[in-house]
Amino acid sequence: MNSSEKEKACRDCGSMKALSDFPPAARRSDGRASYCRPCMTERSKQSYARRREAAGKLVRPREPRMAGTKRCPDCGLVKAMTDFPRNKGSRDGRGGYCKPCHNVRTRQTAQRLYGRGRSYRLKARYGITAAQYDAMLTEQGGLCALCRERPAEHVDHDHVFGQVRGLLCSCCNQGLGNFRDDLAHLRAAVDYLERTTWSRQSVCTGVYRLTSPRPAAAASPSSSALRHLISSRRG
Repeated sequence: MNSSEKEKACRDCGSMKALSDFPPAARRSDGRASYCRPCMTERSKQSYARRREAAGKLVRPREPRMAGTKRCPDCGLVKAMTDFPRNKGSRDGRGGYCKPCHNVRTRQTAQRLYGRGRSYRLKARYGITAAQYDAMLTEQGGLCALCRERPAEHVDHDHVFGQVRGLLCSCCNQGLGNFRDDLAHLRAAVDYLERTTWSRQSVCTGVYRLTSPRPAAAASPSSSALRHLISSRRG
């Protein structure tokens, strides 16, 4: 302490201390409180305890703990800091509850906000609730919005903006995913199928005529190959 610095006595502990050891107080003549910082801290704790007691709430006394440990307020156990999830927003960099209690609270919050786990997953991934999913499924008649043949089981969404487009079967959903939702690739696939897929026309009962989509100059299949195609596409 500088010898030229002023001193004053703390009203609680009676010790003579430098003015800088007292909290600021604008209403005091010297600009400092009447109690030193440690005594002021103790007075604040006692005042807090009295207010909590008046409100009918319990104030748990601070218990000594080893360095690197922390007490979970839910389970009441003192655990290592590594048993608490990371939290950059807290002073010690860890969450307020140990990992098991944190997981229980997370599940309870999800249940309270979203109901069943299915609703929580749909809301978190696609932004829709289970009720909205069920309404879409009813509107589609339970069938895939694309092929209208198989049961709709998967949520299809725009991978750029995240908007839900409909419910698809597994095959159609995988197909769109494999084409990366690229319209140019899908149009090229349709054009390819139209140019390369054989068409079948019924000539009479049990007899079909296969028409090649290729130009007339293109080599036609052998007679054995045609018979195989006819027999494989009957029915």
